[in-house]
Amino acid sequence: MTPFQTIALLLTFVAVGGYLNHKYFRLPATIGHMTFALILSLSALVLYKLGLFDITPVQTAVGHINFSEVLLHGMLSFLLFAGALQISLDDLKSVGTPVAMLATAGVLMATLITGTLVWLGAHWLGIQLPFIYAMLFGALISPTDPIAVLAIMKDAGLSKKLYAKIGSESLFNDGVGVVIFLTILGIANGEQKIDPQTIAVLLAQESLGGLALGFFLGWITESLLQHLNDYKVEVLLTLALVTGGYTLAEFLHVSAPICMVAAGLTVGNDKPKNGSKRGQDRERVDLFWELLDEIFNAVLFMLVGLELIVIDITRQHLLLGAIAIAAVLLARAISVSIPIGLMSLKQQFEKGTIPLLVWGGLRGGLSIAMALSLPDGPEKGIILPVTYVVVLFSILVQGLSFKKMMAYFTE
Repeated sequence: MTPFQTIALLLTFVAVGGYLNHKYFRLPATIGHMTFALILSLSALVLYKLGLFDITPVQTAVGHINFSEVLLHGMLSFLLFAGALQISLDDLKSVGTPVAMLATAGVLMATLITGTLVWLGAHWLGIQLPFIYAMLFGALISPTDPIAVLAIMKDAGLSKKLYAKIGSESLFNDGVGVVIFLTILGIANGEQKIDPQTIAVLLAQESLGGLALGFFLGWITESLLQHLNDYKVEVLLTLALVTGGYTLAEFLHVSAPICMVAAGLTVGNDKPKNGSKRGQDRERVDLFWELLDEIFNAVLFMLVGLELIVIDITRQHLLLGAIAIAAVLLARAISVSIPIGLMSLKQQFEKGTIPLLVWGGLRGGLSIAMALSLPDGPEKGIILPVTYVVVLFSILVQGLSFKKMMAYFTE
């Protein structure tokens, strides 16, 4: 299939799945798209097992979609920028310390706990998973996925402060998580020495560098936007900021995801007054990014569902996946409870903050993309299917039950 044919097929699936979900099932849009894709994948696999359908052409078509490349070096820049546009900088400032703690110490703690527990679980099941690769799994699964989190949070009816806390944490810990993942991957490949000081400097350089570059590029773009009254040119400038800024961040070896979050926060929180000509233009720009966000989210979750066709999941993978789900939730609970518990001595948090941060910390396509980016080998054959099992549980179980959890813990 040509790239155009692949895009056409994906958009057709997205449109049909979106219509059926809107008309009959009424699930949150992202979950609806992924569920539709899962049904298609499972149907194809069942028909193949019954000898009624040749699944090889479908597996070839899906296999040719470089999910990792498409997300990590394409869609992610647009989705993170669009997500950051929705976060109020004033709300973020009020929860800045908890967000910083959760996005740094929290992710590191969760990586260590998850990796250790999964390594022990694999050993118990008789699966040969080296400790460094268990840590690698911990690194790719511990950061909450901002794409999945923000998509679910939109419909949850959270308070502004709690939305800012959960949404902002997911945006920033995503960038930190990618840096940790790449660092551990370098150690596993023998490209990076296990030197705590060097690793700490690298993490700081990547994270702070991405933050500084994002705010700088966002400030330049916003300065240009203030002299315009044509929303079409404003859209082009923001598109240039996202594509050019992400590429520049990767070239400079700073965190491109964090760069996009900082740029989105800068542009999204310096808006003209409503009712003015510039205010109307900016509303159109926001609508453009909201629409782009919806389309890319739909395509991404459709791709997540279709990946089932090419990922080989055995009984052992399911068992280790169940252990990994428990490990991820336990690690998340510990890595959230300790920082929030310490900070609650000096500031007050909303009722239900800890359980909602734990249950609302969804994993999504980003974890799968990082797992797919691993070099081919037996370790990838273990980590990829287990990651997929955790992501499915996270989105389908945690995502669908989040509203009920919120109602229970905030009553």
